[in-house]
Amino acid sequence: MNYEHLLTTASFIPKVSAKTCNEYEQKKLVLIAKMNSLLLERPDLISLIGEDNKQMMKDNHANHVRFILSYISHPIPEVLTDTVLWVFRAYRTHGFSSNYWPAQLNGWSVILKNELSDEAFNEISPLYDWMITNIPTFVKVSDIQLKKNNSLH
Repeated sequence: MNYEHLLTTASFIPKVSAKTCNEYEQKKLVLIAKMNSLLLERPDLISLIGEDNKQMMKDNHANHVRFILSYISHPIPEVLTDTVLWVFRAYRTHGFSSNYWPAQLNGWSVILKNELSDEAFNEISPLYDWMITNIPTFVKVSDIQLKKNNSLH
């Protein structure tokens, strides 16, 4: 599994309807608040995000919703893949564990199932399933990219 695999599989994620985009946008503040609450309640939070990173985590959740809304409105597989890889690299350099991503993405799936209509959830869940399924590949590819960047310094 590599970057090309991510791009290829991303191109198979079904597009969502304008109705789902609108619903996601209208519920974005609730989604962010619920995600923040869910993770802030975890007893293992510090092991997931590192010390003094709660605000960064909250910012990530808000940025996540903004990015997903942008992506589902204008899906471009390269943008999705490159952005997720960038997020994996950037947050890990700030002390986030690779275990944060399954906790976060599975959390989003639960929250979306509870907060969106069945129709909207069924349309958007393949995107989240793709991200969750590919966490090991994102970690592997971002590790390679981090090592390349570190070797340049």
